[in-house]
Amino acid sequence: MSVLHKIDRYLRATAMPPTRFGRLAVRDPRLVHDLRRGREPGVQMVRRIEAFLAAHSETPR
Repeated sequence: MSVLHKIDRYLRATAMPPTRFGRLAVRDPRLVHDLRRGREPGVQMVRRIEAFLAAHSETPR
């Protein structure tokens, strides 16, 4: 699953605005917009995004 797909799922589940997600996850409010327009994130950025998602996603038990 692509990182953008993971972000979109998180945004739908939390109703968080894309700019807020980018600001909180990687300090870049344009992150989601840029990814949707074709920006390719580097390995380090993908790690930061996935770490944010893991820390803020509820896991069913």
